[in-house]
Amino acid sequence: MKKVLLSLLLMWPMLFGASNVLYVYNWSEYLPQKVIKQFEKETGIKVKYSTYDSNEAMYAKIKTDTKSSYDIIVPSTYFVSKMAKEGLLSPIDKTKIPNFINLDKTLLYKPFDPKNDYSIPYLWGSTGISYNSALLGNGAVTSWADLWNPKYKKSVLLTDDLREVFGMSLKVLGYSANDTDPAHIEQAYKKLLTLKPNVKVFNSESPKQVYLSEEVKLGMNFNGENYMANQESPDLKYVYPKEGIMLWVDSLVIPKNAKNVDNAYKFINFILRPEIGKIISQEIGYASPNTASIKLLPKAVQNNRIIYPNAQDLKNSEFQIDIGSAIKVYEKYWERFKAQK
Repeated sequence: MKKVLLSLLLMWPMLFGASNVLYVYNWSEYLPQKVIKQFEKETGIKVKYSTYDSNEAMYAKIKTDTKSSYDIIVPSTYFVSKMAKEGLLSPIDKTKIPNFINLDKTLLYKPFDPKNDYSIPYLWGSTGISYNSALLGNGAVTSWADLWNPKYKKSVLLTDDLREVFGMSLKVLGYSANDTDPAHIEQAYKKLLTLKPNVKVFNSESPKQVYLSEEVKLGMNFNGENYMANQESPDLKYVYPKEGIMLWVDSLVIPKNAKNVDNAYKFINFILRPEIGKIISQEIGYASPNTASIKLLPKAVQNNRIIYPNAQDLKNSEFQIDIGSAIKVYEKYWERFKAQK
């Protein structure tokens, strides 16, 4: 009898869908290990954590790998609307997330998810310019256009993200980073070709390491990567280029094929606790959408413009939006650009 009961207990998760595991698919270096450990300790749920280095890689995995059963993924801005339209996401039941009330309303109800039916803001930030002031001098870089300076041959890093790279080029040309005009996208491509001699590397996984090793002197970077790099080198400066910055919100979403949905809700609500949001923002270096968390941060972090920019920093800034079928034009020119020697 005891053996029968033991067998039933072991088979319970398979029979009734219950499980003490959570599969999370997130950006590299984007969640402190201590947060994962605390969640596991409090809930008894084991977190199986995998990472990706671009929205495109994440999307391709979710779209094509029918065997993958992630419970939480973290797409950026317009990828939420793209994946929701394609039936890849489950609707969010906010009644299961009481800590939703902690979120800053200015970061909710954005065009990519007008009612937050599919997404919960996790972190937000910007893609701007980093440069090594010890090598180039203070104030050497102020604009996206500076990356084209011939003296920076083989010295520039670009993120491995077609929308960001083309967004930068479109900004230099005076267009929106969300432009859908094929003629303007082609102009941006031709402009990028003139930048190619300066490009040393494409990196979205851990740009800070490339800057810290001085493999490059300047280029694109995520604000949090610059913040973390400053812990080792204050010489790496972050610039909000005068043409305007690219902004994004990374959100917690539940894929359609998620198997451990209840655990996913527990995780989301845990992440939205004020003290947890504080740890994440302070250690990862990106801005929290959690107003209760921000109040707990040291003043030095709250006032750090790399993490929390002011109104002037955000002048001419843009959030990425879904550009529909125009993405095919971007993809065509992106492939050509990266193949160009």
